[in-house]
Order: sequence, then C-alpha cells, then structure tokens
Amino acid sequence: MAALLKIGHRGAKGHVAENTLASFEKALEMGVDGIELDVHVCATGELVVIHDFTVDRTTNGTGEVNKMTLAELKHLVVDGHYEIPLLSEVMTLCKGRCFVNIEMKGRHTAQPVSIFMEHLVNEEGWSYDDFIVSSFQREELLIMNEINKNIPLGVLTQASVTQAWEWAQEFSAKAIHPHYSLLTESNVKKAQQAGLKVHTWTINDKEDIERIKGYNVDGIITDFPELL
Repeated sequence: MAALLKIGHRGAKGHVAENTLASFEKALEMGVDGIELDVHVCATGELVVIHDFTVDRTTNGTGEVNKMTLAELKHLVVDGHYEIPLLSEVMTLCKGRCFVNIEMKGRHTAQPVSIFMEHLVNEEGWSYDDFIVSSFQREELLIMNEINKNIPLGVLTQASVTQAWEWAQEFSAKAIHPHYSLLTESNVKKAQQAGLKVHTWTINDKEDIERIKGYNVDGIITDFPELL
C-alpha cells in the first residue's frame, strides 16, 4: 500500500485565506504531498483560482467571477491583503514541490484547463503525473476526456460513491473524490480493486481522520495538514 497522500484543501485553509499563494505556500511548508484548488474562467479568458462563482464571500468586492476581467479581479483584496491568483502563478509556486489537484468549478473550464495543462507538459517540464483535474460536473469531465485522454481525471461526489464509480468508468478517470461521510472500508476497497485511487475530502477532525485512514484511502484533503 502506497503512503497516504496529504493534500491541503485550498492550500492550508485552516491557517491562511483559502486559494491564495500564501495559503499554498503555508501548505507546502507544512509538508503536504499535494494541494487542492478551484478554477474559474474570468471574462478575459484567464484561469483564476477562486472557489465560489462570485467574489462576494472571499474578497472586498462583489460580482460574478466569469463576468469580471482579470484586471478587475486582481484589484480585489482577499482577507485584507491577498489577491486572487492565476492558475499559472500557483503552478509556478508548486513546480517540483508537490502535485496539484485542480477542481474545475466554473462552466466551460475544460477546454482552457486542457490547453494550459498541455502547455505545462510540453513547454514547462511538467508530467501528467504531477496533477489531477477533478470536478463534480459531468459535462466538464466528459469534455476533458474527449479533448485530452492523457489528463488524469478525478470524479468528485457529495452524494454517491456508486455514481462516482460509474462516471469514473465512463471517463477513464484515475480517481474518485468522495466526501468522507460516504466512505466504508468495503467501498474503498472495491474502488481500489477496480484500479481507482480514492482521495477523500474535507476531513478536519482528528478522530475522523484516524477512522478514514483505517480504510486505507489513497489521499486525504484537509484544511489542517498538520493533522495528517
């Protein structure tokens, strides 16, 4: 059994403002094997790292991410003194230091993410083993699988391990990413026997972490990397 992958949720969300370069750096300092982040396409076409479909919760601004230009987004302030990073900025920070789990949040993200990941592999010295692209959205996973079979996919689910499993088979995904409350020792084992990795989210309680570790999952996503 391979060692458990320690994955920082939106960086080290429990310590530093989520999805900021400072949060990703903090997670790296805490010894994570990987980081998880969320991407949307903004109005000018760039891939930006932010969780919500609007900027209202995490910044001093208001509006929908996909209707704002990069310049407008960069002008916003996250938690007093951080800015919304580009996906390219995060990948530069993480290169050679950890793998990156890129969650496609917004619609129409598959094509630009695919183009960018191909650029990283072909021009920047990345390997397809250095990242995984995940989503709850069936359409984005389907498009990504059609565009580039080399990009490893993870199927996110908050509802059903069985559904994630079925989608994973359909899209030749590498992993399923179920919420930890859905996991049992048997469904984890079944998924792994079918060749799927199981990366679960978001576990922030020490007792829950120890229980899920006992199921021999492949990776745990947490706001508090030090608990792993």
